[in-house]
Amino acid sequence: MKTRLYTPNVKLVLVASFFFLMSPMLINPVIAGFVREIGASSVFAGVIAGLTNLTSLVLRPLAGNLTDRVSKYHLTLIGGCLLLAASLGYSLTTNVALITAFRVLNGVGYTLCSVCMATWMASLLSPDRIGSGMGIYGLANALGMACGPAISVFLYQHDSYQSVFWLAAVCSGLLVLMIQFVTDRGVPVKRPERPAGAPHRIRIVQPKVLPVAAILLLFSLPYFATQTYIVTYVAARHFHVAAGLFFPVYAVILLVLRLVLRDLFDRVPFRRFVWICLIFNVIGLLGLTDMTNWVMMAIAALGLAAGYGLMFSICQAKAMMLVPEADHGLANSTFYIGVDLGMSLGPIIGGIISSALPMGWFYPVMLGLTVPLIVVVYLANRRTLA
Repeated sequence: MKTRLYTPNVKLVLVASFFFLMSPMLINPVIAGFVREIGASSVFAGVIAGLTNLTSLVLRPLAGNLTDRVSKYHLTLIGGCLLLAASLGYSLTTNVALITAFRVLNGVGYTLCSVCMATWMASLLSPDRIGSGMGIYGLANALGMACGPAISVFLYQHDSYQSVFWLAAVCSGLLVLMIQFVTDRGVPVKRPERPAGAPHRIRIVQPKVLPVAAILLLFSLPYFATQTYIVTYVAARHFHVAAGLFFPVYAVILLVLRLVLRDLFDRVPFRRFVWICLIFNVIGLLGLTDMTNWVMMAIAALGLAAGYGLMFSICQAKAMMLVPEADHGLANSTFYIGVDLGMSLGPIIGGIISSALPMGWFYPVMLGLTVPLIVVVYLANRRTLA
């Protein structure tokens, strides 16, 4: 008999996680343009826009260790308040130095919330529902990631940058409000006491989760390269499709897939998901290579949704299952290092490919680069991941 998945606490954390992702995803698409408008150069605007991800990458290990030692509620509350302060700060100043400081605050808040909320969610689930529960958690995140940029661009085009920042502040405030009603505050599991005289070590990563983070990193590279270059790619290839609709189609397909397959996350072995998702990722990249019409766009979106989109939740659940509950925070921070590297390296690799080769080679090279490496990493670690 399956245990109940949607407890009141789980529902509250799911809604809070949606508002958490909405806040930075509203700001990210417009922050570089806003900074350029108030006087920064294009290069410096890019640096400021990337500060949140850079801060996140640096602070992941610290956040993971804190999450395993401090109440998830308190860390999420601090993170939510920092997101709120940063969003309000963007709306109240045109000083580039202050905006830079707010981007760092944004990064600290994002890091705390991303690690803590995923760990908090896992702690609220019974062991037999972690796969399906983290799949739905990933769905709430995906909705935030899909809705945020679309709403942000609409508000900027029809109103102002400030309206985007105010809405981001409202979302951060709703995050802080929602977690007040969660009765399980995510108090850490007691660790075994260290022997007398044993040195206290702060671990940077959870070694058991590194193969999972590496697999997700390789799955994510084409996705984040597409996020950056799809408009340029479609224009260069003279495809008669609206590039801006690719990610809404992707989000809808991913929503359906996660809802339909959520119970399978707890029953289907990880190895099967790796091969199935890898095949779909290949289909997605082939669809993008020849995206000459709407059918090919739908095939490409389906491929990436059933590839990277599903693999995100599957890898996150697997990271939780590989370690004891006392290490869930560090496992989550290690998992998110793979995500952060994918977000950073995807556009960089995409830029190298597009500058060195004709655009027609963009996705074949991505395919040839990532697929063999995924196979190698998985086969080298298949016993650990079984």
